[in-house]
Amino acid sequence: MMTTEEANGLFREYRATRDVAVRNRLVENYLFIAEILAKKFSGRGVEYDDLFQVASEALIAGVEKFDPDLGNQFTTYITPTVTGMIKNYFRDYSRSVRIPRRIYTVAARVREETSEFYKQNGVKPTVRQLAQKLGYPEELIVEALEFRSPVSLDAGVKSDDGLSETALKDVISSDTNVFEDFEDAESLRTEIEKLDPTEKQVIKLRYLQGKSQSEVGKIMGVSQMFVSRAERKIVEKLKEALL
Repeated sequence: MMTTEEANGLFREYRATRDVAVRNRLVENYLFIAEILAKKFSGRGVEYDDLFQVASEALIAGVEKFDPDLGNQFTTYITPTVTGMIKNYFRDYSRSVRIPRRIYTVAARVREETSEFYKQNGVKPTVRQLAQKLGYPEELIVEALEFRSPVSLDAGVKSDDGLSETALKDVISSDTNVFEDFEDAESLRTEIEKLDPTEKQVIKLRYLQGKSQSEVGKIMGVSQMFVSRAERKIVEKLKEALL
């Protein structure tokens, strides 16, 4: 394990030379962070190996960007970066359409590099420029760029009866798990067991199976609006009991 001074010396060397061997020494030195955070989030429906891969990708990206002369310690800088990447992976993994892990990690880096390139140059990078910068084949860059098209969550969609319009964000599967606010998982499970059968079914379909409100409504034989109201009521009930 390097001292902070030794690591910062290598960070400066890497920024000056972009020597992959230097980068790899830094990654190896801090790989324990990826291991710790991957273990922290394992056991929640995603294999440890997948989480470790995601964490490692984030660690590599962090090593490539870190500047020790800005006054931050690398451990302080990289921990929220890796944690954020893992949480993003959980959100995408929970969707009904599963994203291949490799495409997901490449796409995350492509989006990040595209944003940085645009800030510096005022235009988006070409596929070739992204491939050269990130070290991926151009075909993989293209696939990563195409795997998800952004859609406004405020866009209107027809309700189940076709007579009214609802915001897309109220119909699709939730990208953020509202239960992340509850830190005591055991108490949360206890309170969920107190819910009536209908409420338990809503929780199971929405947050364990990742169904949209419309999908849940069709399965249960009720309207999307009923599911939306029930979901809000359940969350408020659990918050009142736990928080």
